[in-house]
Amino acid sequence: MTQFEDELVALLPQLRRFARSLSRNAADADDLCQVTVEKALNGRGQWQSGTRMDSWMYRIMRNAWIDTARARSRAAQTFVGEEAGMSVGDRGDAAIEARVELTNVEAAMRQLPDEQREAVALVLVEGLAYKDAAAVLDIPMGTLTSRLVRGRQALLAGLGEAA
Repeated sequence: MTQFEDELVALLPQLRRFARSLSRNAADADDLCQVTVEKALNGRGQWQSGTRMDSWMYRIMRNAWIDTARARSRAAQTFVGEEAGMSVGDRGDAAIEARVELTNVEAAMRQLPDEQREAVALVLVEGLAYKDAAAVLDIPMGTLTSRLVRGRQALLAGLGEAA
């Protein structure tokens, strides 16, 4: 080990006591010690040999504790309990039901013959007028209507609904 690491290890009991006094909790004190040692190791280039390492480490620990306390305070103001989140926004079950229904409709659409699927897609999904859909498909309006009626009935049957 280097001199820096030797001095750091020698300071650990003092750091643990100081962490305990700051946090008043054994688990938080252990976390604070770990954060402090990590910061010290990462910032070892900032420490100057011959200066008091204990003062430097205490300062690091105190600043880490202040950061932790601020983060906890912000989290307490920002986050609410899980129960409160259940009633915010869209209910998850409605979104799931919609997704399942969409999947069922897509599956029923895939079962349609091409000409019925095209008619249903243009008129019922895309919202084209019958005249425009007939023009897109280059078929007479009566043919479009016929395909649309058969496609709609097949779609409803595929979804298990009465026509």
